[in-house]
Formats: sequence, structure tokens, C-alpha cells
Amino acid sequence: MAEKYSRFAPFYDLLSGEFPVYRAGRVLGIRSLDLEPGHQVLDLACGTGLNFAHLQDRIGPSGTIVGIDRSAEMLAQARRKADRRGWSNIILLQADATTSSAASLSASIASRGGKDLSDATLATYALSLMKPWEAAWETMKDLTAPSGSLCVVDMQDPASRIPGMTALARVACRLGGADITVQPWQGLERDCTQVTGAAARGGHLQVRTGRRRP
Repeated sequence: MAEKYSRFAPFYDLLSGEFPVYRAGRVLGIRSLDLEPGHQVLDLACGTGLNFAHLQDRIGPSGTIVGIDRSAEMLAQARRKADRRGWSNIILLQADATTSSAASLSASIASRGGKDLSDATLATYALSLMKPWEAAWETMKDLTAPSGSLCVVDMQDPASRIPGMTALARVACRLGGADITVQPWQGLERDCTQVTGAAARGGHLQVRTGRRRP
């Protein structure tokens, strides 16, 4: 899976269906996080940094974005994006969230000038790509400060009655390597308090936000 994303990293933003479909879920998810200027937010499987502009609008230059991804090529695109925009408050780490310990990741973040635990964490269209996604969820949760906010944005079969919509969504997810059936936001619903939900694009995009138990 990492190899696929590495090959297509230079073209990912053009091929991802961001503006017609997936941007809507990012916007809903990031709006639902309790972000303030100066906060540190962790973007799990950040890819090319498609969340970064939305996050910068909320945390400002005094905040910090920590991006973690398995693919060095995707991270290189994220770094280019940050450099073009003059964002100097971004820490990027190459790591597999399903196998890396939260303790080691926390230490790496702190060594680069970040806080060992983030005020908020999010995973957009990421956990459904990971096996086992539960391991990545535990890592994400353990990198969040007590009472910090967490958000999962992911996909399921759309409820739309438009002919072919479900088949198209399934094909798109299969091509991207996502398992549209796993519903990883269930981990957040189980483990967090003050859970809220939202949906977009005929229910294809699912958003869950909550707080880590203190």
C-alpha cells in the first residue's frame, strides 16, 4: 500500500477527487475539532498535506502541525507544500502508525520541538487503509493529551439513491486501497466522550469527533 502511494505522490492531489468529493469531509472534521490559536494538532497519515491549510486557519503561526505518514514521497510533497506557503510550524515524521509505539513517536515529536502529546488529533480517509486500523487508532489516541479532541473522517457506502453512486464509491475506495466496510469511527465512538457525528456526500463521508477520556 505504501508503495502505491509513493508512486503516485506527485499526482495525488490531482487524482484524489478532493474538490468534488473529499474536501467536504476534511472541512467538516477540522471544524468539529476544538482548535485554537497556539494548539498543536497531529495529522495521522497526513499524505501530501491536504489538511494543512484548513488547520493553519485555526491554529495560526503560533500553533504546530505534526504530520505522520508511512510514505517518504508523500511527506516530500507535504514539505514542498509547506515551503511554498511559508509554513514553518510543521513537523513531519515518517512512521507506520500500526507498528510504531506512541512512546517512540512522542519522543520524536518532542525532539523536533513539539509537545509530546497533541491538543487534537485527526485521521482523514486514513484508518480504512490500515491493517489493523485498531492499532493505528490506539496510537492516535495515545498521542492525544487528556481531554484533547480527536476526529476520524472516513468512508462507507453512500445512502444516495442516485444510480451507480454506491458502485462508484466502492470502485474509488478499492483503487485507493481503502476498505469501505470497516467503519473505523467506531473506535472513537467506543473510546471517547462527548462524541458528535456528521456526514456528507450522501452519507459516503462520515465524521466523528470526541474527547479523550481524562
